[in-house]
Amino acid sequence: MTPFTYERATSPAHAAAAVAARPGARFIAGGTNLLDLMKLQIEAPMHLVDVNGAGMGTVEPTAQGGLRIGAMVRNSDLAAHPRVRRDYGVLTRALVAGASGQLRNMATTGGNLLQRTRCSYFYDTNMPCNKRRPGSGCSAIGGVSRQHAVIGGSQECIATHPSDMAVALRVLDATVETVNAHGTARVIPIADFHRLPGNTPQVETVLQPGELITSVTLPAPVGGVHIYHKVRDRASYAFALVSVAAIVQRDGSGRVALGGVAHKPWRVEAAEQHLPRGAKAVADQLLAGARPTHDNAFKLPLAERTLAAALQQARS
Repeated sequence: MTPFTYERATSPAHAAAAVAARPGARFIAGGTNLLDLMKLQIEAPMHLVDVNGAGMGTVEPTAQGGLRIGAMVRNSDLAAHPRVRRDYGVLTRALVAGASGQLRNMATTGGNLLQRTRCSYFYDTNMPCNKRRPGSGCSAIGGVSRQHAVIGGSQECIATHPSDMAVALRVLDATVETVNAHGTARVIPIADFHRLPGNTPQVETVLQPGELITSVTLPAPVGGVHIYHKVRDRASYAFALVSVAAIVQRDGSGRVALGGVAHKPWRVEAAEQHLPRGAKAVADQLLAGARPTHDNAFKLPLAERTLAAALQQARS
């Protein structure tokens, strides 16, 4: 492991200022992704700023009837929170579907959103990867690509975003609240938070250097039946081949987001008007323009079938 320095932040402003002041500095919370990458020397931050003592660990109601979730709230605690279970069931279901119990006990709300969008070639330092070394090439294109994106990719990267939680937040229309080194706060819609790869796949979010996630806010509950279906190669501790987060109302209307198919949680609001017509009509719109590889073309019918199963469960 490359040597690095370390400090503990006492507030969000302290943390943001400390990272902005040191080139190569990174925030660390649960460390469930970053520490693995450091051990493999895929990432080598020169300075770590620990935000575990910076607060941001509460879940509180908002004046608008929603819920503000601190960035340091652990995934296990968030999944078990009574208000989340009651009003935002899709989020509880998505969290429980992610990783393992041990990781959920450490992983944080902010860190979950910031885990690297990655694939097996990203981890293999002997292979070209534009995320590790921009301009070196994408080994997945023309390589083994069963797990990879079928939509929203580029010639630079076809990796998929691994977070289950982020898919649920996308269907819930959450917002991400941040603070920068100057103490300036901003609110980012979850739809705009993660970037598609384009020509810069190493830039995965719209955060600026030194900008720290402080909380995630959920709007007032929309009711309906909340479903999260995840299809994967094994029963636990595996990323989604395809996942569906759905909120379905009594009249058949609702919202749908997909995981495992793109570089970010995938939602096309215009497709949701077709929900009363069934899964095929929605999937045709959601995945219009898809460009699967030979290895992962199965994801297109799999997404439709998974969506159909979610809708059937909701309506029953």
